[in-house]
Amino acid sequence: MKYNKRAIVTGAAGFAGVNLTECLVHQGYYVFAICRPGSQHNERLTKYSGQNLEVIELDMSEINQLPDMVPEANGADLLFHMAWTGGRDNFFEQKKNIDQSIEVLNTAARLNVARFVGTGSQAEYGVKPDVIREDDFPTPFSSYGAAKLSACYLTKNLASQLGVEWVWGRIFSLIGKYEPSGRMLPDLIKRLKNGEKATLSSCQQYWDYLDAADCGAAFLAIGERGRNGEIYNVANGNYRRLKDFTSEICRIYHIDEANIHYGSDPVPFVSLQPSVRKIMKDTGWKPEVLFKQSVLENY
Repeated sequence: MKYNKRAIVTGAAGFAGVNLTECLVHQGYYVFAICRPGSQHNERLTKYSGQNLEVIELDMSEINQLPDMVPEANGADLLFHMAWTGGRDNFFEQKKNIDQSIEVLNTAARLNVARFVGTGSQAEYGVKPDVIREDDFPTPFSSYGAAKLSACYLTKNLASQLGVEWVWGRIFSLIGKYEPSGRMLPDLIKRLKNGEKATLSSCQQYWDYLDAADCGAAFLAIGERGRNGEIYNVANGNYRRLKDFTSEICRIYHIDEANIHYGSDPVPFVSLQPSVRKIMKDTGWKPEVLFKQSVLENY
């Protein structure tokens, strides 16, 4: 079968990456899935092998070898850069991500890719007390947020020099299929379902949960229809107090909320109230999966 659309995805076996990759496959793209060599997560993609997906195990430090390894990727429509590693406050690991993002863009230009789609984060904004819009002045406080923001600005500048179209999606909080353990939501659900008690912050901050499948569709939307040179919030937009979400979890599983002890406000007090007006206006995308549906299907 001949595929008219081709996409390259780095970090294709990660949480956000695999949901995007599955979306691309289902939308008829032939996908070159760049994965970390030897990662057990690569097995998530084996069911598509031999169809319209090719798994390429390649360390990001060697991404410049991609044109020689996979000449068939030349002229791909889209390159989604999802790969990112390192602890949030490990400055030197985060700095490597900036350099690798630049090299990914250089590689995209060598492959004559039409558009580079970068993956940012709400961490680029820092602490914002009000609704968060894409033109807000970013004030990241972590190495992770600062590195994402640096990669955003530097790749945008370089893309204009290389003649590659560029868009950037800032992810807020994802839930759903393939979410790793060690994160608040799956760990809370596991503890409560096991009859254990849980201790959280005050949960008075606003939060926004987007199902990861919706995130994949959002990135495809900005890849295909986003305006060149623009940044987009990738979020649900139906934000509410974090305690509202934890209370809903208790209702979903018929668990007494007294099993959750709410403590003090977190420091820093990060409160997420993202606007999704821009992505909806420019691309027509909108979230489809309700919080309850995502929880019941994935946890």
